[in-house]
Amino acid sequence: MDCIFVATKDMSDVIQLLPESVANQIAAGEVVQRPASVVKELLENAIDAGATRIQLILREAGKTLIQVIDNGCGMSETDARMSFERHATSKIRESKDLFSILTMGFRGEALASIAAVAQVEMRTRRAIDELGTRIVVEDSMVKIQEPCQCPQGTSISVKNLFYNVPARRNFLKGDPVEMRHALDEFQRVAMAQPELYFTLHHNDQEIFHLPNGNLRQRVVKLFGDAVNKKLVPVEEQTEILSITGFVGKPDHFKKSRGEQYFFVNKRFIKSNYLHHAVISAYEDLLPAETNPLYVLFLEIDPKHVDINVHPTKQEIKFDDEKLVYHYLKVTIRHALGSNNITPTLDFETEPAFQPALIRQKQLRNEQKEGKEAVDNFQRKYGPSDPETAQRNANNLQNWQRMYENMRMMDGGTPEPMMPENKEETSATRPGFEIRQSAQDHEMDDETQSFSKGLKEPYQIHGQYLVSHIKSGFMLIDQQAATERILYERYLAALENQPIATQAALFPKNIELSGADAALLRDILPEVNCLGFDIQEFGGNTFVIHGTPADMAGQREEVLLEKVLNQYKDNFELELGIRDNLARSMAKSAALKRGQSLTVREMQDLIDQLFACALPFQSPSGRNCFITFDLEDLQKRFNP
Repeated sequence: MDCIFVATKDMSDVIQLLPESVANQIAAGEVVQRPASVVKELLENAIDAGATRIQLILREAGKTLIQVIDNGCGMSETDARMSFERHATSKIRESKDLFSILTMGFRGEALASIAAVAQVEMRTRRAIDELGTRIVVEDSMVKIQEPCQCPQGTSISVKNLFYNVPARRNFLKGDPVEMRHALDEFQRVAMAQPELYFTLHHNDQEIFHLPNGNLRQRVVKLFGDAVNKKLVPVEEQTEILSITGFVGKPDHFKKSRGEQYFFVNKRFIKSNYLHHAVISAYEDLLPAETNPLYVLFLEIDPKHVDINVHPTKQEIKFDDEKLVYHYLKVTIRHALGSNNITPTLDFETEPAFQPALIRQKQLRNEQKEGKEAVDNFQRKYGPSDPETAQRNANNLQNWQRMYENMRMMDGGTPEPMMPENKEETSATRPGFEIRQSAQDHEMDDETQSFSKGLKEPYQIHGQYLVSHIKSGFMLIDQQAATERILYERYLAALENQPIATQAALFPKNIELSGADAALLRDILPEVNCLGFDIQEFGGNTFVIHGTPADMAGQREEVLLEKVLNQYKDNFELELGIRDNLARSMAKSAALKRGQSLTVREMQDLIDQLFACALPFQSPSGRNCFITFDLEDLQKRFNP
């Protein structure tokens, strides 16, 4: 015990017991960190009570109200009162019970901690009782205890979290951030109990409706129908532990974390060590720094696991972690192999072979078209010498091309033709669009250089642009630069200059997960200002009628998923909706590393960068360019 000795005249005793309300507030600091902590504790209590139907109701991301209603066993009047006392629990009786815990809770601190920092109302009734019990607790003090009419089970309402701890309340994040944390806790509990019925309402709107079913059905309900085809079943039974669940196919990966779930005896845990085992099982099937989807359940004798490590109970210790690591890695590798998911070398898609293959196809097509044109010409106009026939056939091809282009202008849909310049241009590249602004830098068609005598910029490693300046040269990060350009362009669009929309030929229906659907509803007006044309269709389904014109060519659902994922990744930065969206769109649409640019495109990108209000850094804080002085360079060469 820590103590401070204070010198006084009578040297009286200075150590004293804290009031119960203060002790509870101190304990609450470990158990109740934000609304999501309350959601987790109340949902786990409902499960331990044997409930088959559980409802979660939130207002203002849980800051104003968190209510959990279940049809569990309920409590007697005495138990209801005792549940708010510290270290009061029905889960364990003695210390050895800590090594055989199968319930979600066991410490007996949750309700006492919650009641110390919020206004709590409980209504509960057992099946054998005619009347239930209503208890109101504020600041750890029971204000009301009386009989009441209520259905079997328990309903707990937690209102005005941290109302008596203003400093803690001020440190809460905005509603989108707190709501995301609450959704994470809800999804973890619902994922672990697919046989139970769950619903989630936020601000009177239903976010999730999860009927009881099997694990695959629950995963699909939480993540959306699109994930169903990408699940690989995992199952292994050993004498030490059993492993069941699903992993995602290698093509279903994301750079950010969020769809990775470990459960040990149905308790959600976090473990970088086990995550490494999963990544190792994929070997070369995943790109670097990406994460596959997985929902994995490990069942193991409780005596081999210590869950009493952290107040959140999300960190645990195994008797033999290396053994669990090995079993997990081998099991996932076996599951991937059993489903014929192994790395293959596809010469049609391997990047190293693409240029040669494309040129081969072009040559074959040109030879075929030329031969057909010559044959057609000779059949129609009679034989002629080969040179004349070839020239006439070329003319015929040119007329055919002109005709196809006229058809396209009239609304036809001919097959796309390869441009004469085989180098990829901004028109064929999805994402960032180079806006031509070099009217003072007209390019000479014969020399492919700028006529004003400017020194041409050039590109190195498909990542950086080198541009001459009077004092030396400038090195520009093309990805960071385009992020800055697009960020300011999208901010302007959200203010008063909406971006043009490329209407889709056929509207596209897309079904999102409950969490993503709720998020999109909140930001839909701003998303549509950025060039999207999206409308609600009902439930978690939306209809995409168009996408931003400068991002045409990307699949609608992939583009929207990128924007939403980036938007969620920015939550912790506490940005406003517009700033967050502008950053997310800029990140999704920016030129990626490895994309080649023409000289003109490089010059236009540089012009647009230095027309920005803040050209020095990208929205995420990366430098857009670095300058190198000749004097500094000369010093480096001096011995």
